[in-house]
Amino acid sequence: MATTTFLGNATINLTVGATTTDLTDNCSKCEISLTKEALETTAFGGAARVFAAGLENNEVTLTLFNSYGAGEIEAILYSAWGTTSTLVISPSGTTESASNPEYTITNCYLEKITPINSAVGELSVVEAVFKGGSAARDITAP
Repeated sequence: MATTTFLGNATINLTVGATTTDLTDNCSKCEISLTKEALETTAFGGAARVFAAGLENNEVTLTLFNSYGAGEIEAILYSAWGTTSTLVISPSGTTESASNPEYTITNCYLEKITPINSAVGELSVVEAVFKGGSAARDITAP
């Protein structure tokens, strides 16, 4: 089996209302977890449990270098906190392809942020956790 090494260099765009912000240059970690809840459809007499896909229950966690001020990371995330938004994320650059799929998560809810996370001698980071929303994968170049 052929193996490849991939150097992560994700692009992340957050849209809240009509405002889109590119978070790429402040992001140090991006994790997308796509989940479809398992609904049991096993009938009496079945020899094994059987499941069908239920609702999506997705989660995106971003770790961002924090900055304060108008239009900076803390202000952007605070304004999005407790609301729904859209995230568009690609593993490397903005041109979609089979080797660079773009994921769009619409109506995801920004559940949790850590606006102050400081330690002596370390850069301040904020973790943002988005939950829910519908995921779509695109591999066609624009």
